[in-house]
Amino acid sequence: MINVQQLYKSFGAKQVLKEINISFEKGKVYGVVGQNGAGKTTLFRCIAGLESFDGTISSDIDPLKNQLGLLLTEPFFFSKITGKEYIELLLHARKQEVGDVSAKNIFNLPLDKYASTYSTGMKKKLALTAILLQQNEVFILDEPFNGVDVEGNFLITEIIHKLKEAGKTILISSHIFNTLKDTCDEIHLLQEGNLTKSVLKSEFDQLEKEMTTIVVGDKIANLFKS
Repeated sequence: MINVQQLYKSFGAKQVLKEINISFEKGKVYGVVGQNGAGKTTLFRCIAGLESFDGTISSDIDPLKNQLGLLLTEPFFFSKITGKEYIELLLHARKQEVGDVSAKNIFNLPLDKYASTYSTGMKKKLALTAILLQQNEVFILDEPFNGVDVEGNFLITEIIHKLKEAGKTILISSHIFNTLKDTCDEIHLLQEGNLTKSVLKSEFDQLEKEMTTIVVGDKIANLFKS
C-alpha cells in the first residue's frame, strides 16, 4: 500500500501539484491521465523519491525507493555502456544476482551495442527489462508505450498483466487511452495539478469521452472553418 496525503509540489512560484490525496494497493494497476503539463511525471518523481515536496508519502515498504522500479519517459544512459552492462549495473545496485541476462532478453535487444545508440523504443524496452529483473514490488511506468513498436506494446501489456497477477503495484501514464483500458483497474484524471476524477473500469468509456471533449473542444471545427 502507498498513501499520498496532502501532497503539494512547486517549482519556484509555479505550483505543479495541489493537495494530492490518493492510495495505491498491491495487485492493482492504476492509470494517471492528463494533458501535457498536468503534473503526471512530477507526481511519479515525488513517489519515486526524486523530488522534494510538501505533504506525506507513506508505504508498508520501507524504504519504498529500494523496491520501486521507475521507467522514465526518456530513460538516461551513459554514453559508453552496453545494454548488457546497463542491466548488470541496475542489478548490482540492488545486490541482485545477474545470471544469464541474454536468456531474459524478451525484446531481442542488441545487448552488446551501446545503449546510447538505441532507438527511442529500444531504450524504453531496455530500461523496462532492467527494472523487471530487479524484482521490484512497485512499478511506475511513465508513457511505457510511447515510441514502442506494435510487438513491443503487446509484450508490455502482457507484462503488466503478469505483474498484477504477482501482486505488484503498478502506476502507468499514457497518452494512448486504449492501453490504459486494457490494463488498469482504476484511472485518475490529473488537471493542472489537481486530481479531479477517479473512475473504475465501468466508467472508462465515459472518461474517454469526457477527455476527448476537454482536449478536442472546438479545435477541429475551427480548423476547417472557412
